[in-house]
Amino acid sequence: MAPSPSRRRLLTAAGALAFGPLLAACGSGDTKASDTGASKGEPWSFKDDRGRTVRTDATPKNIVAFVSAAAALHDYGITCTGVFGPTEPVAGKPNPQAGDMDVSELTSLGTAWGQFSVEKYAALKPDLLISNMFPAPDLWFVPEESRAKIEALAPTVGISVARTSLLNPLKRTAELAGSLGADLSAKKVTDAKARFERAAETLRAAARANRGLKVMAITGDSENFYVAVPDSYSDLNYFKDLGVDFVEGKKSDEWGFWEFLSWENVDKYDADLIMVDNRSTAMTLDQLDAKATWRQLPAVKAGQTTPWSMEERFSYAGFAPVVERLAAAVEKAKKVT
Repeated sequence: MAPSPSRRRLLTAAGALAFGPLLAACGSGDTKASDTGASKGEPWSFKDDRGRTVRTDATPKNIVAFVSAAAALHDYGITCTGVFGPTEPVAGKPNPQAGDMDVSELTSLGTAWGQFSVEKYAALKPDLLISNMFPAPDLWFVPEESRAKIEALAPTVGISVARTSLLNPLKRTAELAGSLGADLSAKKVTDAKARFERAAETLRAAARANRGLKVMAITGDSENFYVAVPDSYSDLNYFKDLGVDFVEGKKSDEWGFWEFLSWENVDKYDADLIMVDNRSTAMTLDQLDAKATWRQLPAVKAGQTTPWSMEERFSYAGFAPVVERLAAAVEKAKKVT
């Protein structure tokens, strides 16, 4: 069933905000590949975060993935042949969700919510489809109306990235990459993990030194201002564990990711530092600055905003600079409320 008009507006205009059910699980247990492009070799299997064990006759080679999942695998040396989800440049720069991939070399099945070309997908002769889940068991950006056709073409794997600590999807994505042939002991991989761990300790120290600093994560569209519910997002959840003191948005719908506020009420919460959604589908700082109520927020007046990589790729290489950036922002910010 298609999202309601209000829900569709949230998912498109505000950059897929409310994380609704896109792909219902069709049972549990083992899934066997029937007719994929995998070359013959040793049997492969992986148990995903839906509890499904996918089994194929050989390690999948023709992999199609949601863009940030593909970018995470790329960090481990696993190359996808196709992607779906936002890949267009942001302000003339590569889309942050694409990580270090050259998306021009990949087949895009669609960049917007609801766009997924089943015909292009079939032409790739896929061995495996991978996506994140916000939350399980729904595969992110896989349209519900095409679910049966998509699942008939290749097995699917879902990694849960909501309502859990960031450490879990980072670990699970690494395990998936390892099963697909990545060398998890490679210097590039171990260096990235060490950098992430150092960044986490730097953020912990910054939060301790700037105790009492209130941080708020937000996004917006033309009609509403959205304050994140921190425990619903794995990155914010983990940053809380490191000592960051977040404004706690109240759940406004059954999905529980956001509190919806009118633009007249954006000052409901006191915040000293604001994390701003940096996806291509989100309002830019220039667009936010066109809102008078936004400009009047103490943190905005003080220039204390920082990008929020809301759909960063779940690799240590992807998140290390994200954590470093937040640590620097927390360390520099002053109490303004």
